Parts: sequence; C-alpha cells; structure tokens
Amino acid sequence: MGLAQDRTAPVVNTRSGPVRGVAEDDLAVFKGVPYAAPPVGPLRWRPAQPHPGWSDTLDATAHGPSSPQAVRQVDPILGGHGLPPFDEDCLTLNVWTPGTDDARRPVLVWIHGGAFISGSGGMPNYSGETFARDGDLVVVTLNYRLGPLGLLYFASDDGTEQGNLWLTDQLAALRWVHDNIAAFGGDPDNVTVAGQSAGALSTAALAGHASGGRLFRRAVLQSVPLAMPLATPDEALARTAAYLEMVGAKDGDELRAVPWPRLVEATAGLLAATMEWGHWTVPFMPVLDGGTRARQPVDNLLAGPGADIDVLIGWTREECAFTFALGEAYASTTKEQVLRRAQDSFGDGAAEAYASYEAARPGARPIDVLIDLTTDELFRKPALAFAEARAAGGRPVWTYEFDFPTPAHDGRLGAPHCLELPFVFDNFDKWAHAPFLAGMDTRIRDGLARSMHQAWISFIRTGDPNHPAMPHWDRYDQRSRSTMHFDTVTQAVSHLGPH
Repeated sequence: MGLAQDRTAPVVNTRSGPVRGVAEDDLAVFKGVPYAAPPVGPLRWRPAQPHPGWSDTLDATAHGPSSPQAVRQVDPILGGHGLPPFDEDCLTLNVWTPGTDDARRPVLVWIHGGAFISGSGGMPNYSGETFARDGDLVVVTLNYRLGPLGLLYFASDDGTEQGNLWLTDQLAALRWVHDNIAAFGGDPDNVTVAGQSAGALSTAALAGHASGGRLFRRAVLQSVPLAMPLATPDEALARTAAYLEMVGAKDGDELRAVPWPRLVEATAGLLAATMEWGHWTVPFMPVLDGGTRARQPVDNLLAGPGADIDVLIGWTREECAFTFALGEAYASTTKEQVLRRAQDSFGDGAAEAYASYEAARPGARPIDVLIDLTTDELFRKPALAFAEARAAGGRPVWTYEFDFPTPAHDGRLGAPHCLELPFVFDNFDKWAHAPFLAGMDTRIRDGLARSMHQAWISFIRTGDPNHPAMPHWDRYDQRSRSTMHFDTVTQAVSHLGPH
C-alpha cells in the first residue's frame, strides 16, 4: 500500500526481520537498517558477515552510527564531512521510497566519498528524498568501514591475506538490496549504483563482482580518481607495519584490542607520513589483491564483468582546487615548485607542459597550473581515456564536465571537487553549512541544479540522461567526443579528446 493511503508508520518485512520506518512528506523512510553483522570483537578486520536477524519489529527511524573517523574542526570548503555519533557497529543503510508496494521502481544506491576516511550515508547532504520524490525512485544510502577499520591489510597465520573490508561491506549492502528492495517498492533488476570520488572508485570496483548474477545495471562515476594507483599487497603490508608502529602495537592481534578512538587518532600520523607536495595523497588505499579486487576498477567496466553496464562519468573543471587552492602549504606556490612537481608527470617535458597549461588559462598563476595539471592527471584525462575505450568497444557511456564556478573564497576555488554534489541532489538546504556555496546567484544555481538532477533521474530510470529541459546529450563516441558542460549555459562540446 502506498503512503498516500497509509499515513501510519510503515512496516516492511525484510529477510532479517520486520522494520518500522516513518512517513515523511509522502515518502516512507527507513533509517539505520542493519545489512550485515556488527564488525566488532572477533569480526573486527574480517569480511562482512550475514546479520543473524531479529524477531521483534526493528525501529528504523534514526540513522545508525557513522564509521569511526576524524572530524575537522574547521573546513573552509565543505564545512565538515563527518556526522557523529561514531561507532564500529556501523554497517547500516537507509531507504527512501514513494511506497512500500509492488510498483518495482528503479533503484538508486548512493555510495559516499571522502577518501575512504570520512563521510556517512546518513549525512543530510546525501538524503535520498529529492531523488525518491522527483524521480519516483527507491533510494538507498549506506555506511561502510573507513580508515584503518576498513582498509588496513593483514597477513594471517595461515598465510592468507585480508584486506578491502570496505568492499566486502558494500557488496553485502548490494546483496541486501537485491534480496529485499522489492518489499520497499523497488526493482532489484533495475539498480543504479552511483558515487563520488572514493564512492565512484567503489562503484567501479563493485562492477567486478557478478557471482550469482549482476548486482546492478547502471553506474554513475562522479569525480572518479582513475589514475590514483592502488596498493600492491607488499605496499599495503608495509603501510600496515608503519601504522602498527604509530599505534604502538606489535601485530594485528594486539591491534585488535586497541579502542577505535586510538585507531582513528593514529590515522593523522599516517596521513602526514604519506603526504607529498603537489600530489593528492590518501593515508589508506584499496589493495589490488587478486581476490576482492582482481583488476584495476576501470577494467571492470571495459572488458570485465561490468562491461555491459551503462555508464555516466564526469569531473569538475578544477577538481584539485579542493586540495590545493586554500591549503597553507600552497599559499605562496612558485613556478619552480610546480615545475619540479611537473617533472614527476612529464620528465624532461615539464617546462613545455607548464607553458601549455599557462597558455590555456590567461593570467594563470603557478597554483592555477598546479590545479589544472593534477586535475587532468587524476580525473579528466583518465576519464576521457575510459570513455574512448568504452566507445571503441561499442559500450554506452555519457561524459560531462561541471564548469560552474563558485564565487566563495574570492573565486579561488573555481569548480572544485564536490561542488557538483548539491546540484546533482538539488538539495541546497541540506548544504547550508558548506562555505563553498557562498555568494552564488540562486536563480542560475537552482536552474542548473534542476537540469542536472533531472538528467541523473533520466539516466537512472532509462539509461539515457536526456530530458526536455536541457540540450541534447549524445553518447560519447570516437568521432564527436561529445561531452556535456554544465555551467551558466549548459551545452554539449565536441572534440574534447583525452590527449
């Protein structure tokens, strides 16, 4: 029965037991639903395990705790990306649906980003209400283990190695969706997985797992750092050893007894140890282990199990302004520093590359060259190379660039990493705390958001992002290289090649 007829608290029977949600503005909302066993005690640093279930009706009216993480006291861009309370018992998900009926609506599963060390599926920013209401969709957001609890890599006594626990969490959540979403009015055979940054890399990784049948048919990859190298097992074990030393534990067994606040605290030391000027680095990286991740994530969507998944992929014009534009270490960036950084990518051609970037942006300062160079290297060029490869194989892919700059911080950010998120969700009221949205012309902002939001809805529903309120968006092909630019004037731009 739909919510229009039933205003009482909705109850749905899942395979683990009944859950009671809440009716919110003609949507049924279920929060904090366990999708796997709590990864605590002996299950810390173990793959996600099935939940034993419950017999009484579970109250699902409040989000579950976020995965333990550090919280920045001052964040001049996002205003924060962690939502307390935090707890190891964090493997829960949230569902928004127009009706707990048999309508078999398309399903959107959103995976949050945050460099694998921050974020939560329960953050208001990622609330599923706009997509559920505007697109007649069932929306799922989820928590997964972050930082040391989700990404440390261990060798066990029997010689096997264990890592990528975050991915086992996400797979468990997708299997929960497959098994239960029909009871929430969704279609388990019409699932789109979407994510941004680490969430987009997760989406590509998930496409490599199709045992027992494909878990989703469409993917949205927002700002996916395809060029960020994954750790080898040896590299991951070395990083684990460094982390053990920082915590003061001799091995994994001893580490297992350390309270999670101390584990999170030690992450700062690992972050400092892995920082390198001019590079976007993260303290923990997924591991290319031949098991949970047998191949590079991008390969899953080219010739791997996810080759027939429809893909929408894009980036923001100044992705790396997020890291560099306001950072203290970059406040007085010089040309000489950027040239040294450029040598890491271009070798003897660093000076020529610098001149090309400088010429492409009139009045460019050294920091602007650094931002453009790293944005190209991590995001834009690998995304376009991926689109070229998909197109060469006759696989559907749509590409976009988000160009709308923010006037915040005197315009120094341009269109940075994460800026497209409130436009895609069309929920600026949920981002009131984010400094990077300050000063925008709300009329232009809201019009662009409606266009992007509807394009995502169209893609989720049909596999095609086109809708009447925006210019026609062609699939990327090797002839036109059509890429949609979202800006004050939204238009498709051709011949935007990867080189």
